[in-house]
Amino acid sequence: QVQLVESGGGLVQAGGSLRLSCAASGSIRVIVTMGWYRQAPGKQRELVARMTSGGITNYADSVKGRFTISRNNAKNTVYLQMNSLKPEDAAVYYCYAVIAEVAASARDYWGQGTQVTVSS
Repeated sequence: QVQLVESGGGLVQAGGSLRLSCAASGSIRVIVTMGWYRQAPGKQRELVARMTSGGITNYADSVKGRFTISRNNAKNTVYLQMNSLKPEDAAVYYCYAVIAEVAASARDYWGQGTQVTVSS
């Protein structure tokens, strides 16, 4: 069974930094894509950043220049370095991955989410 486990959320003042981590485990053949989405109360889930196994990245316009996604393929882990945090960045952040198991085609997986709170 594939599982995504997030860590690194917490409370930070505006202008501060946090680093989120997400590790995938299970019977993994290949991870095609890993990344992060976020959802604030009463709002739609939105893409924050994604990275393919080949290193192609995709960022939301609102976080470009402030957030950086990185990936350690050997450890099946993705990171999100968040700098210059703003109150509008506060949300539950969800790890996301497209993973093919050893005897199955690729499908979507989601972590349970980690809370990021930004005070002003």
